[in-house]
Amino acid sequence: MAVIKKPSAADVGGALVSIVPVVAPTPTANVMRYLADYAINGVARLPGAREAAATALGHQKGGTEAAIDAVTRAHTSMAGAQGFLTNLGGMITALAGVPANLAAVTVIQTRMVAAIAHLRGYDLDDPRVRQAVWITLLGHRTVESLLSEGKLPSTPLGVATAPVADDALEQQIAEQVLSSLLGRAGTKQTVAFLGKRVPMIGGGVGMATDGYTTWTVARYARQQFVVRRSITPTDVE
Repeated sequence: MAVIKKPSAADVGGALVSIVPVVAPTPTANVMRYLADYAINGVARLPGAREAAATALGHQKGGTEAAIDAVTRAHTSMAGAQGFLTNLGGMITALAGVPANLAAVTVIQTRMVAAIAHLRGYDLDDPRVRQAVWITLLGHRTVESLLSEGKLPSTPLGVATAPVADDALEQQIAEQVLSSLLGRAGTKQTVAFLGKRVPMIGGGVGMATDGYTTWTVARYARQQFVVRRSITPTDVE
């Protein structure tokens, strides 16, 4: 099996450094939009979702599903690596590390979900698909909870396949997604902080949490972005 070369933690870090001045002062929807744009189109040394999909499909003999397996493995590994690096320092960097880690995880997971959607035949330029990608980052349980509370309009699949795009929903979706991601990041940092106050504990929590949540997000993406059409290597380039 061919090994797919994936961006390093340094590549992710370089991408984050280049976008922080852009996303920092903007409203919630703009933050999510910027992160989605960079994840899908690429930034610095981090190629975009389409390129990630094309690389995976070109290196796998099992077709689209094998390519999705490869995308999942690569991004789970990438998320674990950046989680370790951005959470090192334990209690000293517990608070300061949240924004960098949140941005990194969001970019990595958005890139992964977008690549999966692209491999399943969805148009990443469609605002409905991008909103569906955002919702997918929350995971199955959170989405179901927010749906029952009336805080989300539909599942990722429902949003991606809606008859028309609803621009008014963008801010609502962005706020719910970013709020949930911030809460998740804060919980992880609290665990790291309490982990005997040993600096390396923070990195271990980051690696385990970010890797696991990325894997669960990939599983949810595979459930939601059902196949729309057959994909060939030339379709994803």
